[in-house]
Amino acid sequence: MARAWGRTDAHGINGRRLGSSGAYAVVSFPSPAWRQYGQNLYAATGNTIVRGLPMQRLGAFLRTYWTRGLPGRPTPKSVDKLMLRWWLVALACKLLGSSWDVSWHFKWLRDDLAPPHLLNTVGTGIAIVLVLTYSITGYGVDKLSLRIIQWGTGIFLIAAPIDVINHRVNGLDLTAWSPSHAMLYFGTAVMIAGIIRLWYLRYPRENTASWAIGLTALFAFFFENAHFAQLQQEYGILEIASWFRGSAYAEGELLNFAAGQLGRPVDAISLEKFALPIPPWVYPIWALVVCVPILVLARHMVGKFWTATAITGGYVLYRAVTLPLLVAGSFPPSVPPVWLVGVGVLVDALFLVRAHAYLRAVLGGVLVTAGGYGALWLQNVVSGTPTDLAYKPIEQVEAAYAAGAGDPLRFPPVDYASLWWALPGAVATWLLITYAAQRWLGFGTPRPPAGAVKYAAEPARGKNGYLMGAPAALAGSHIPVKRPGRPVKQSAQPRAKSR
Repeated sequence: MARAWGRTDAHGINGRRLGSSGAYAVVSFPSPAWRQYGQNLYAATGNTIVRGLPMQRLGAFLRTYWTRGLPGRPTPKSVDKLMLRWWLVALACKLLGSSWDVSWHFKWLRDDLAPPHLLNTVGTGIAIVLVLTYSITGYGVDKLSLRIIQWGTGIFLIAAPIDVINHRVNGLDLTAWSPSHAMLYFGTAVMIAGIIRLWYLRYPRENTASWAIGLTALFAFFFENAHFAQLQQEYGILEIASWFRGSAYAEGELLNFAAGQLGRPVDAISLEKFALPIPPWVYPIWALVVCVPILVLARHMVGKFWTATAITGGYVLYRAVTLPLLVAGSFPPSVPPVWLVGVGVLVDALFLVRAHAYLRAVLGGVLVTAGGYGALWLQNVVSGTPTDLAYKPIEQVEAAYAAGAGDPLRFPPVDYASLWWALPGAVATWLLITYAAQRWLGFGTPRPPAGAVKYAAEPARGKNGYLMGAPAALAGSHIPVKRPGRPVKQSAQPRAKSR
């Protein structure tokens, strides 16, 4: 039987007997006045609303909350938690989809309806719903955080069709570092920055562990988004190795397309332009000058001694877990950046040193960057890849493989001389992050910060915990219920009709 409002008293909401079994039944309201009466009755008596049907529960949620309001509107604590946690779901979908997408495009030509794109779109759809909910209702968000999230989402939504049009007009851009892709990364970064601010300020403080873990997870998504373009090199080196072995991961159609864009046959040069078109100094400098400062900011905001290590360790663990899954699905593998775990440990260790914040920033920029190059070199050596690979032309590497004397290619080429360029850049970004943390967070404030959010009363719920659909204004109210056409009575139960 269809179920609408649910179990009521023996006479039903509008005076009709529903049966002694108390079974669920459809309850109709002959007029808006009766509907309001039903809502007031549920709010006053706490009778159990419908249990089970998702659309009915969604309807109750919308009847409770879907009213226009301004940002900063008092919000029930449960709604704040719910919406912030849905951001984690949205970003997780985007993470899975984008990771799969890179591997997909090292095997096949672009397909707008490819499964990775669809999974990514699920995350984007959840994000859009959340942004619209914030914008329309004003629940669960402050004005500045909303503006940041709106700008980030808008940039991303503008960049997506630009990327598609660019591919239609100019062909496939065989790199993660293209301008349209950079716009996607930037929009995502701005959006996540707004979510981080929102979580930092609004997530309930009763359980400080949940606050810290959630904020760390958001910074992990932020870090992954910044590092994402580096997958070009981490996939590309293994793609070249597969070609030299005579069993390229990429399909022939993709290799022919890449070579055709250069106007040459499929050879080592065209393969390098497809798989490793990025100069070898970019990989270390981008990681240590752009990505590592995100770890520094996370350490300032979360305030836990394990923050940076958890972010880099979690990211490398994610890559290690998804690697065999992709290979099992016949997708190309990548090089997990294990060296980043050492960098995270160095960042956390530096914060244990008692020093002036700006002195720590200078020391961090120098020591963590130098240590990062050391960790890079260590993974490079352990992998068996020549440390001077960055200085060898692709033809020389191919000739060595043809002669049976080729070295393993298991790590991206790195220009280690770029250390001298990375050091001043890292010091500058560490100082910038330190200044931002001092100005907007404060070094002496507790983590989590003292909550300044005033939560609204929780809405009326039935005995099974589901929302009853009464407007949020009725939350917690125990009011006399006026039956249409009758005087106000103190009892919430309508009088039974005589048979």
